[in-house]
Amino acid sequence: MSAADIGAEQVRDIVGFVDVEAPPPPDEPTAHFLFGTNQTQPVEIAARRYHEGLAPLIIASGGINRHTGIVEAHMFRELLIGRGVPDSVIRCEDQAANTWQNVEFSHCYVQEALESGLKVTAVSKWFHRRTLHCLATAVPDIVPFLCDLLGAGLRGPGGHSH
Repeated sequence: MSAADIGAEQVRDIVGFVDVEAPPPPDEPTAHFLFGTNQTQPVEIAARRYHEGLAPLIIASGGINRHTGIVEAHMFRELLIGRGVPDSVIRCEDQAANTWQNVEFSHCYVQEALESGLKVTAVSKWFHRRTLHCLATAVPDIVPFLCDLLGAGLRGPGGHSH
């Protein structure tokens, strides 16, 4: 496939899909799923959106970080509470050692979100697209879902970019 084979609409979709500067959905409350990382930016995003009334449920997932030894979900919870997010809003999964386990071990919290009528916003590193594939594979009824790739507000499979 060459550039000549791609139409203007496809180019727009591709650019929108990888645009890490695109904002998350501005006015739709969603559950926020924070995938384990030693970065704090997911906490900043989730806390800000909580205070805007846009993150009524936050799922913090992540076991022991292999580089730092810190339990990522516990770090997320402490940082969220420190930013004024009540503990009652946070669901904590602290055993996952990889992306598939983040989804598998947090499945009950994702189901809680879906059953309460919320879509799910995956908050992940922009280069960590497997978070989306794991969610779409392990929780087929989640599609479409939202994704905030540390700054990129995107629709999941079958959706469109914001």
